[in-house]
Amino acid sequence: QVQLVESGGGLVQAGGSLRLSCAVSVNIFEFNTVGWFRQAPGEQREFVATINVGGRTDYADSVKGRFNILRDGPKNTIYLQMNSLKPEDTAVYYCRANVLSRVYWGQGTQVTVSS
Repeated sequence: QVQLVESGGGLVQAGGSLRLSCAVSVNIFEFNTVGWFRQAPGEQREFVATINVGGRTDYADSVKGRFNILRDGPKNTIYLQMNSLKPEDTAVYYCRANVLSRVYWGQGTQVTVSS
């Protein structure tokens, strides 16, 4: 059974940093892509960053240059290093993994950035 468990969220002041973790219960290289999405109150869930099996990374324009997605294969863990945080980054952050048409989500971790 595939499980994704996020951690590392919290409250931070604008300009600060947080590092999110996503522990995956299976080999992360079994997935085509793994990554992060977020959902702010009253908004739709949106793409943040992904990394594919070959190591290619993609980022939303709103986070380019500030966020960095990393993976640790032996630990089956994905990270999202978030720097220069802004109040508009406030959201629940979800880890997502997919293989072909199958998509798996974590439960999410809250990130709140105060101004």
